[in-house]
Amino acid sequence: MFLVLALYRLFKAVNEAHAKQLVILGALVSVPIVFVNVLNEIAALVLVSGANYLSVFEKPQLDALAYLFLRVHGQGITVASIFWGLWLFPFGMLVIRSGFIPRVLGVLLMIAGVAYLVSSFATLILPRYAPLVSQAALPLEVAELPIIFWLLIWGAKTRSVDVPAA
Repeated sequence: MFLVLALYRLFKAVNEAHAKQLVILGALVSVPIVFVNVLNEIAALVLVSGANYLSVFEKPQLDALAYLFLRVHGQGITVASIFWGLWLFPFGMLVIRSGFIPRVLGVLLMIAGVAYLVSSFATLILPRYAPLVSQAALPLEVAELPIIFWLLIWGAKTRSVDVPAA
């Protein structure tokens, strides 16, 4: 959440509407989904904890239920991935329009956003093809990494007044 708020402050002057979309999709929607999804992991842990009140179930039943919650957790991550992909579009637009970060990084963010969306929808709607789609999408999802390295190494540098914009 702090990263998204820092990006909002960085890009607010570029386009406030896109910066707000960045916050909504990158933090206000996806973070609660991930937090609620943790309940599925907790449920799986409770089922295998050996608590006395679970003694009415046989071990194979408890194992099956725990596995079910782990599978549901995986689907919750897929739902969160939709918003992880969607937030990359306003982020990419802001990078492209900023003038202080190379435009190619914004294009790469949008490519990664498409990859996240395609992979997520394939997992949810066409699960039979999800492994194939995920293999093709994974290299494209990595396209969001260069912006991380750019911001860590060089940061967002403003142009000097003397240098004309390209």
